[in-house]
Amino acid sequence: MSECTHDCSSCGVDCESRQNPQSFIEAPNALSDVKKVIAVVSGKGGVGKSLVTSLLAVSMQREEKSVGILDADITGPSIPKVFGIKEKATGNEAGIYPVKSKMDIDIMSINLLLENDTDPVVWRGPIIAGTVKQFWTEVVWADKDYLFIDMPPGTGDVPLTVFQSIPVDGIVIVTSPQELVSMIVEKAVKMANMMNIPVLGIVENMSYFECPNCHEKHFIYGDSHIEEIAKKYEIKNVARIPMDSKLAGACDRGMIELFEGNWLEEFVKNLENGDAE
Repeated sequence: MSECTHDCSSCGVDCESRQNPQSFIEAPNALSDVKKVIAVVSGKGGVGKSLVTSLLAVSMQREEKSVGILDADITGPSIPKVFGIKEKATGNEAGIYPVKSKMDIDIMSINLLLENDTDPVVWRGPIIAGTVKQFWTEVVWADKDYLFIDMPPGTGDVPLTVFQSIPVDGIVIVTSPQELVSMIVEKAVKMANMMNIPVLGIVENMSYFECPNCHEKHFIYGDSHIEEIAKKYEIKNVARIPMDSKLAGACDRGMIELFEGNWLEEFVKNLENGDAE
């Protein structure tokens, strides 16, 4: 038998390493105890993934759960602005400490480490992926019932790093009503299946516009296809968020924690009760 080169891709031997593949899951910071990790993903940008992440976190916090948000969108971070956070993260020999929002949600984002919020992050993929991993291994999340990960769009380096190195319990997919997006959603579903990670639900953002006077719903982007996708992949947990100028204003002012609306109420209860799987 030839000497093992540890390169399984070029080896045909059915050895112990191949039968029991090594796990790449990283341990969290020693002072962290996170009970459930949920990644919020989208197949493309511009569908409101960070908004949905924020609404899910706030909704869960209103259920009296201890919540954190890991902003994994390193090149396009928006979570601190949505929550109106101006402080910078601090640290010591124990690790990096996230910044608390006004309503006590722990938040970690690259913008909390940069000198200026508008400084661009011009890094290559491996460095970005390594930074996201550090947000899990070096940040002191303390005791958290839920940690929501705001993922960058697509199925590239960062999503792969998160799925391989962080014990993700499930994903929530964010979409919009356009036909093209439906195809991209299916890519996200298939990636989750490849990584053996459950899809906990689909949220359709910008689903409709409700007239403030007559309350009639207008489907600006055409008919929704979310039910078809959910049925095809046996996803039970579905929610729709309308186009609402109040939501946009809350994000711009950093006051998302004061949002009013029950669009995600049942969705969050299903996550909490385990009815999404």
